[in-house]
Amino acid sequence: MRSNEPFKLGKPLDRKEAAERAMQAAVLGDASTLRVLSAIASGVPESDLASTLHISSQQVVTAIEKLNHASIVQNIPDVGWTLSAQAWVRFGRLLTAIPATARSHRELSVTALPEAVTSVARDLAYRFSSTFSPETVSRYVAESYALLGRSARVRTHLATLTARYAAERLDALAKAEGRVLRATPEVLFICVQNAGRSQLAAAYLRYLAGDAVHVRTAGSAPTAEVHPQILEALDEAGIPFADDFPKPLTDEVVQAADYVVTMGCGDACPVYPGRRYLDWQLDDPLELDREGVSRVRDEVREHVEALMGELGLTA
Repeated sequence: MRSNEPFKLGKPLDRKEAAERAMQAAVLGDASTLRVLSAIASGVPESDLASTLHISSQQVVTAIEKLNHASIVQNIPDVGWTLSAQAWVRFGRLLTAIPATARSHRELSVTALPEAVTSVARDLAYRFSSTFSPETVSRYVAESYALLGRSARVRTHLATLTARYAAERLDALAKAEGRVLRATPEVLFICVQNAGRSQLAAAYLRYLAGDAVHVRTAGSAPTAEVHPQILEALDEAGIPFADDFPKPLTDEVVQAADYVVTMGCGDACPVYPGRRYLDWQLDDPLELDREGVSRVRDEVREHVEALMGELGLTA
């Protein structure tokens, strides 16, 4: 069941946000800078940017400085320059029109990464062979590794998390593009760190609805791990945790969702027609004491039960 209410478009930009967007728009308005960004997004190493784009090294340096100053790209150790998580959400679609001559660099974006991540790309290419080309899988693996690397405190398990995150994104992409059909509704929970409210909501909906709904979570600025207070609160209520982990919000998971539930993440979520948008007003449990966390947990359950009623589901 869907509501006839108008879609939620988010709050107006404040002065700081407007200034940031204006600066980013000005930076992307320069064609050579946009080409450098597109090449970075497709996995071209910094050392090859000048030769690939047929521009001078100084032009590359200048473009990267502008992109970095506008918080569009960032330099990740052992990875190099890549788009920030917010830039992937805001500009990823703009950068997908990569010319055919540059497509070979998508493979380079994976082969330049650690062997464990390259192995992930090979495994997922086989798993999704009937749905996506190896080049598409490789690009998503490289992007996922870079996005998760932003918040990783320890990189020991980063390849394993990359495999899970890339597979989830590819599954969402297949759903969004109509390559697979799924009878169950898809619900996406989004909060800032993806370590508190969204994880509580996902745990409750998975527990109460079971296989009758497909649940995803994401964060506009994810942290390294789910907060221990959240795990304790769920355990206290007897709600199992599905070993989820904080992950950045990306375009395809929003497109794949039927219901998008935001909790304190502002206008970070892109809006697409045909989805039901809900904004749950909840205190951030990561800023509260144990009693406050329990209160928010119980409020989340009430919201989840109301959502199940809208979905026509019973516990």
